[in-house]
Amino acid sequence: MLSIEKLNDKLIDLAFSEDIGDGDHTTLCCIPADAVGESKLLIKQEGIFAGVEIAKKVFHRFDPTLKVTTHIEDGACVKPGDIVMSVKGREQSLLQTERLMLNILQRMSGIATMTHKYQQALIDAGTKTRVLDTRKTTPGMRMLEKEAVKIGGGMNHRIGLFDMILLKDNHIDFCGGVHNAISRAKQYCKEKGKELKIECEVRNFKELNEALKEGCDRIMFDNFSPEDTRKAVEIVAGRCETESSGGITFETMIPYAKAGVDFISFGALTHSVKGLDMSFKAAGSDKLLIK
Repeated sequence: MLSIEKLNDKLIDLAFSEDIGDGDHTTLCCIPADAVGESKLLIKQEGIFAGVEIAKKVFHRFDPTLKVTTHIEDGACVKPGDIVMSVKGREQSLLQTERLMLNILQRMSGIATMTHKYQQALIDAGTKTRVLDTRKTTPGMRMLEKEAVKIGGGMNHRIGLFDMILLKDNHIDFCGGVHNAISRAKQYCKEKGKELKIECEVRNFKELNEALKEGCDRIMFDNFSPEDTRKAVEIVAGRCETESSGGITFETMIPYAKAGVDFISFGALTHSVKGLDMSFKAAGSDKLLIK
């Protein structure tokens, strides 16, 4: 498996390839190759900023001579008019890296902002429930999107299919029940010498009791009501971690958290997020002024 760094390098290379193709002819036709300038990353919307390190990688992978100065770090609350970073170097390079850098940072910051909103609301409600992401991510951008969730104060559920066993409804049905699914998972880990956490999704109290009997690290309550969630948490009684999932939204999450679950997972953090508005402007541009 490729490292996170190599995966991000492949993503950047692919993104440049699809955007630039055989050349940025707009830039090449009007900007001299030796022209040097400076651009600044301007925030235009309140939120949580995320993506400083990947932005540096985008600039340096395209043109190692670009000089990046950061003024605001990941996780900071930003507002319109804030300057996150300044980049000096060849104007052709500044123009050709602009869109890819913005696409990544806008999405990461949007995810971090939404995650922060969800997690802070759970804290303000007096609960200890943590926000989790899911695998409902943009293909190729998973590592960046999950990093954004952490920057926003949430937690990663699992990176992919390789770092945790999650027995969902289809696995259970194909196996013939919760008992078979969990016992096979444990036997597999033993045979393969793998120390993987095992989570089991349950759809009713019968499956919940089976999962508790077999034993696992976490139980996911799928499409339970808040009332049934409270009852399920009481039945588990701390014997394993608990998670609520299935159509839970920002508007409906508080009763689930107050039911006592350890985690609530939200696909919306990565599949329905709106990017944070920002722009990359030539230094001195009057558009840097926020009125």
